[in-house]
Amino acid sequence: MTFLTDASSLLGKDGPFAGLLDNYRVRESQQQMASRIEQAIADKEILIAESGTGTGKTLAYLVPALMSGKKVLVSTGTRHLQDQLYKHDLPLVRRALEVPATMALLKGRSNYLCRQRLQQAEYDQSGYRPFPQVDLAVISKWSLTTLHGDIAEVSGVPEQSRVWSDVTSTVDNCIGSKCQYYDDCFVNAARKDAMEADILVVNHHLFLADLALKEEGFGQLLPKVDVVIFDEAHQVPDTASIYFSTGISQRQILDLCRDTRLAEVAEKCGIDGLEQRIDELEKLAKECRLTMGMAVNKGSWSQLERLPDFTSALAGLKHGLQQTHEVLKLASTHGDQLENCYQRAQVIIDRLASLDSHNSEDFIRWYETSKTGFQLHSTPLNIADKFRELVCEQGRAIIFTSATLAVSGNFTHYQQQLGLEDASTEVWPGPFNYAEQALFYLPQDLPEPGEPGHTAKVVELAEQLIKISGGRVFLLFTSFRALNEASSLLQGRLDYPLLVQGEAPRHELLQQFRQAGNAVLLGTGSFWEGVDVKGDALSVVIIDKLPFAAPDDPVLQARSSAVRSAGLNPFMTLQLPQAVVALRQGAGRLIRSVDDRGVFILCDTRLVSKSYGKIFTRSLPPMKRTRDFPEVIEFLETN
Repeated sequence: MTFLTDASSLLGKDGPFAGLLDNYRVRESQQQMASRIEQAIADKEILIAESGTGTGKTLAYLVPALMSGKKVLVSTGTRHLQDQLYKHDLPLVRRALEVPATMALLKGRSNYLCRQRLQQAEYDQSGYRPFPQVDLAVISKWSLTTLHGDIAEVSGVPEQSRVWSDVTSTVDNCIGSKCQYYDDCFVNAARKDAMEADILVVNHHLFLADLALKEEGFGQLLPKVDVVIFDEAHQVPDTASIYFSTGISQRQILDLCRDTRLAEVAEKCGIDGLEQRIDELEKLAKECRLTMGMAVNKGSWSQLERLPDFTSALAGLKHGLQQTHEVLKLASTHGDQLENCYQRAQVIIDRLASLDSHNSEDFIRWYETSKTGFQLHSTPLNIADKFRELVCEQGRAIIFTSATLAVSGNFTHYQQQLGLEDASTEVWPGPFNYAEQALFYLPQDLPEPGEPGHTAKVVELAEQLIKISGGRVFLLFTSFRALNEASSLLQGRLDYPLLVQGEAPRHELLQQFRQAGNAVLLGTGSFWEGVDVKGDALSVVIIDKLPFAAPDDPVLQARSSAVRSAGLNPFMTLQLPQAVVALRQGAGRLIRSVDDRGVFILCDTRLVSKSYGKIFTRSLPPMKRTRDFPEVIEFLETN
């Protein structure tokens, strides 16, 4: 037998995967992609690689990565994909190649149990931690047996449970080496493994948080590596914008108040005036929120400044923070927890000062409100230079890969976002026969999106399709408002299970959908991507309208203004490319294997009424298209 060493041959008919995996299919695109990544690693290139759904891009980058013998970091879009890579894909590749590479999985701090905070929660009788005791009991029992402290191991506690924030730590409330459990810390153990591993799996949020820490001079969480691979790389620009921003939230201030009260009791402080200052600070934070109005909103800093009482309320909050900080300085000598609260107060003060200093054309200052709080942000107008400087280090290969990076085959938008104009680009088509496997239906006689009755008409159409297909439908929306309206309209009107985003954690809803085999799922946001339902459980994907970003988004408005000042069209330069990528992600939920068949439906007449509609259609898979409903019925009935 010939000893195979190149990535393409290893994925071929005589390679180890053919003998290891049942029903293994040699895919030419996968082999080509693996060979190109192998070259990029050897030459220390920056490569942007789009591979169609079904190409098998995970093996296409893991095989050359492990064969290179280099230290590799793989960054994924979600924690779920992290687990998939670490628990399934990497062990498979390592076994097939017989490569003795060590592996590690590292998530953000909030994904690991903090023994110190668990103990505090178990013994706290103050009432400052209002979470369900049954959730705490489940976590306490699990804590006695867990080896890694990864909260993803816990079943029976909702993701939204308030208990999680009280049994995990943040950068703010961790007391580091002063903690009694420091030597047994799950976060530290995971980081130690990460530093020593040949192959490290992280997610984009952690990778970019690490960059932000290094930029601020706080060292680093992640090791130096020879190869960086971004999977689901289309998410990187938005995630980078988050971590290159500065800001504070009402939640941070209220958590500081709560933790100070708990620390005062635990460390028997007894400093005069501390409790009064904390009460006053909590009141000032809530008063600041009230000046922003009761609506859930997002807007520019200039809008805030026009509110009659906001400026004075913010000044009062800053003064209250300063006074609290001064008292905490005296209290900090009484114990490590109070010292931590003193340091956190300083961080909040510094961030507020930073917001003031960012009053320039290089930053976008904006705010957002929820029902229970507010956040103040400062986001760089352009992240390209910073991303390039921090990520694209000399002497290492960087691979960006996803099924959706290009717009009509062009990578310009993505390259400009991240400062990658000199990067190499490649596209490999997926193996699916879309002309035979899928039908693209654009309904006629629908109201324009935004007109009264649009969502009701979408639901009316969906009901017909649900009956014809026997359930097996994804109904995806561009807003929670439309999702909630559709959910209300469909309640009690279907003969099939109705699953609605928000009623259970995402992974549970998907599991229920797969197991039911005839369910209808309503979702937005996170359900547009990273969802893999193969087989007969899904045969129809309906999208309510083209996924343009909200035009009143303050960051988009500021960047649009900058683009316009440069003599360019902001719609064509910013909004359209982003919407095209998002639509490609949504449409990509339909066909997930060579045996899948289904109908993709877009309920937006702008696809044919507007000139830009052609850009969307050119970017979608080459499905047969129709506006004839009987043709849809025929396709589904023969499916």
